[in-house]
Amino acid sequence: MHRKTLCAMAMAVAWSAPLSARAEDAELMKIRDEIRQLKEAYEKRIEALEKRLQETEGKAGNAAVAVPQGESALNPGMSAILNGVYANLKQDPNTFRINGFVPTMGEVGPGRRGLSLGESELGFTANIDHRFRGSLVASISPDNNRISVEEATIQTIGLANGFTIKAGRFFSGVGYQNQIHAHAWDFTDAPLASKVFLGNQLSDDGIQLKWVAPTDLYWDVGVEAGRGRSFPAGPDGGRNKNGFGSGNLFTHLGGDIGSSTAWQAGISYLATSPQNRVYGDVDSTGTAVTNSFSGRSRLLVLDGILKWAPNNNPAYTSFKLQGEYFRRSENGGLTYDTQAASIGTRTGSYRSMQSGWYAQGVYQFVPEWRIGYRYDRLDAGTTSIGLVNAGALTAADFPILGGYSPKRNTLMVDWSSSEFSRVRLQLARDYSRMGLADNQVFLQYIVSMGAHGAHKF
Repeated sequence: MHRKTLCAMAMAVAWSAPLSARAEDAELMKIRDEIRQLKEAYEKRIEALEKRLQETEGKAGNAAVAVPQGESALNPGMSAILNGVYANLKQDPNTFRINGFVPTMGEVGPGRRGLSLGESELGFTANIDHRFRGSLVASISPDNNRISVEEATIQTIGLANGFTIKAGRFFSGVGYQNQIHAHAWDFTDAPLASKVFLGNQLSDDGIQLKWVAPTDLYWDVGVEAGRGRSFPAGPDGGRNKNGFGSGNLFTHLGGDIGSSTAWQAGISYLATSPQNRVYGDVDSTGTAVTNSFSGRSRLLVLDGILKWAPNNNPAYTSFKLQGEYFRRSENGGLTYDTQAASIGTRTGSYRSMQSGWYAQGVYQFVPEWRIGYRYDRLDAGTTSIGLVNAGALTAADFPILGGYSPKRNTLMVDWSSSEFSRVRLQLARDYSRMGLADNQVFLQYIVSMGAHGAHKF
């Protein structure tokens, strides 16, 4: 009897062990399933929140201004941008010119050879009160210790129905890249089209009214009225009268394609009336002369940008495609040799229709590293010079206006340790000068310190 009891107990223990193990396995599977469900719900929630954030930002556009924590009128957000460049240039940068186009009087050349400290940028931003926000961006030139104002604006906060008013000095909304500060460009320098049509980057004193539509598809419409202080209007527009020297009308559309791609397209129309817009040239006698143009200038710009980032996470892999097309017409009077340095001052008619474009792509293939390529192309188009048509002068007296189609190929690779620092190597083959190819190598660093606002889409 005792032996039977022992056998029964042994069998009970033998059966209880697998049953206990099976119970523990079932409990583990249940826990794992609950964790998986929580993880899926969490990911869906994050995805939904990110989508809502993108939609809200798209609708708000630039109408709403983000305010960093702790920023106030008595404690403004401050930032500093430092950059430096090493340049190796085949052609002498002092003789740089873009043949076929009127010199813009702007800083459009490739810069100095060797090492140089680029312009430093200081920025101050703060809410003035519940209705206005102020911003000041100053540029410090290391060569002449000159401080200049890039932007100094007041901007409304929370106007009804999607309206925003900005006044002061600001980068015009003509095109896409013109509104972006140089330290945020994807290449070391501006496209050739920006150089010949906007003097590198158009900044003016004026007022801007902008409206963002309350629609799912991003849509804005804006109008600007400016003094006309710089090219293409000329230095202060050559004006000494009341009113405005330039006007710009622009609109943009944008949206999403799926969850990984966003796009935006725009059109701008800039109208100015240059008065005595001067430029230098060398006439047929080899004499350096000063010529001037007075009349009207009209510039049409088409721009587009496409951004792709898997799962809306550009920190790892992303691609950006950007391009702009420019078309300018000018009609008025051209005065030759205004200082009578050669064969005497003469005036005749002038008409031109010129165009240019660029396209660039930038691919971030791993975190921190990007590679990009840009192609620039200009077309001098048709130019009619009355003094030449009448036989008073020859085309050799206006060599800079001779027919030519400059082009440039640019390749860059950059490394960003964080969003506050970047080191870039850029190689370019530039055909801006007729008959001369300029092989250019740039090594650049850019660092940002302090509170710096988000950049344009």
